[in-house]
Amino acid sequence: MRPLLAASRPSWQAHLVHWLVAARMRPHALRPIDPQWVRANMGKPRGPRRLMAQSTGARFEVRPATGGWPGGEHVVWPAASPGAPTLLYLHGGGYIACSPETHRSLVGSLVRRTGGEAWVPQYRLAPEHPHPAALHDALSAYRFLLHDQRVAPEQLVVAGDSAGGGLALALVLALRDAGEPLPAAVVTFCPWTDMAATGASLNENSERCAMFAGETIRRAAGFYVGGGDPCAPTVSPLYGDYRGFPPLLVHASADEVLRDDAVRVAERAREAGVRVECALWPRVPHVWQFFAAVLPEARESLTRTRDFIARHTAGRSSA
Repeated sequence: MRPLLAASRPSWQAHLVHWLVAARMRPHALRPIDPQWVRANMGKPRGPRRLMAQSTGARFEVRPATGGWPGGEHVVWPAASPGAPTLLYLHGGGYIACSPETHRSLVGSLVRRTGGEAWVPQYRLAPEHPHPAALHDALSAYRFLLHDQRVAPEQLVVAGDSAGGGLALALVLALRDAGEPLPAAVVTFCPWTDMAATGASLNENSERCAMFAGETIRRAAGFYVGGGDPCAPTVSPLYGDYRGFPPLLVHASADEVLRDDAVRVAERAREAGVRVECALWPRVPHVWQFFAAVLPEARESLTRTRDFIARHTAGRSSA
């Protein structure tokens, strides 16, 4: 499968955002990874991040752990209609960092477009809690939405970015294998799907990627894998069997080191008969959808995501 190149020429805003992200992230790309340092510094500066979240117009509510819900946030579009879709959104952060709070601008931008709601669980992080802790928390959150919140599977979409994109795929593979109801669709932004780090883009894009070098990914994988098998499908969903999987959307940057993690999982799913939409954008940084307030490519990706969700759920979407 040849993924669609969504734009032949990047916008001037993409060049600017790429430069700003690279100035912030590339100095750390080849350094040893300290999860505590990453947690303390990811998402800074916080002021602009808060402003971007507020600009979405979504409402954010912290929801402590209760019953099967592991804790996290509930994000709602104020004018949500009863038929709008519900998202279970799994945040990225390399399985070692980030939180529902760091991802408010991205989730708020999605909710604004779908006109519905999103639940963003606070899953346990490695290295203190390696695989399968995050997967168990994601399973608990999914079951909570079905059984406690009574969300119909045909109105539920599982989504995630980066590590959260990989976790979204692993979650639905686990649900399928357990014979549980599957969501209407799965959405992934720049998913991290291969803990064995075999993608050619880890080397090909190591100098072009605004955030990481290939070595960054190789070092980070060990925190989540722990002593397990890096090729187990619920660790690395690239190696999963996608027969019976729901419709899948994959958006990634053509210039990021995780490009092949995204493209290869889309190819594997399509070969298994899954309806797949896969597109690449040039020059944008990893998970550029964060920058919807300033980046045309982010708005385009989110609009395509809105349309994909609308096609595969019974809900209506908003502008």
